[in-house]
Amino acid sequence: MYSNVIVKTPGESYLNGLTTSDLGKPVFEKLLEQHKKYVEALEKCGVTVTHLPASEEFPDSTFVEDAAVLTSDFAVITNPGAESRNGEIKEIEATLKGFYEKLHYIKSPGTLDGGDILQAENNFYIGISERTNEEGALQLKGILEQQGYEATIIPLKEFFHLKTGIAYLGDNRMVVAGEFVDHPAFDSYEKIVIGKEDEYSANCIRVNDYVIIPSGYEETKRKFNVAGYETIELEMSEVQKHDGGLSCLSLRF
Repeated sequence: MYSNVIVKTPGESYLNGLTTSDLGKPVFEKLLEQHKKYVEALEKCGVTVTHLPASEEFPDSTFVEDAAVLTSDFAVITNPGAESRNGEIKEIEATLKGFYEKLHYIKSPGTLDGGDILQAENNFYIGISERTNEEGALQLKGILEQQGYEATIIPLKEFFHLKTGIAYLGDNRMVVAGEFVDHPAFDSYEKIVIGKEDEYSANCIRVNDYVIIPSGYEETKRKFNVAGYETIELEMSEVQKHDGGLSCLSLRF
């Protein structure tokens, strides 16, 4: 169960942020409306939302997930792989000090984005990607194992971030797409498999009694409903244009 969530309003500089997509330029007013609906959905899930103001100097900073990795009793401040995003960690660090007494840090030359980290109960999966290098992954693995967690490093072949194609719903149930469908690291889980045409919807988030999914993916919604989950659908078009998904927009703990 989550009690707290941290989000951050996107600034107008978001329009010039990093992206690998060819989906076009975001519409700022529409982005703000989608972010507002996202916060409302989180509140419906019963969490307390800490809402940080926009930071124009950091175009990608609404993707707060990349700046930290959170557990129940400590936080890890990351070292984002894109140099333009490194300054984002200062605000997140200051915010998390209001919730955590124990903080750890990923240090250069290690780089690590929170979007590459998936927790499933006592197990953490750490993706090596364009943004998370082996040194950063090994540093996080060492921190987690010292604290009694298990950690598995997974080099990515297809996805931008690990959580682009996978989500943990609890109850030993994993949502998987693409390269993770048959990945041996996830053989012990019951899987909800997302087809190629619906891959974007694999980035969903379980928040207490609900699973929040992007709208427009009826087959994904059907699979979740059959599995017994109540879903909340959100339009994510302007977030998707900058490689973002539902998990990227919040830190949940």
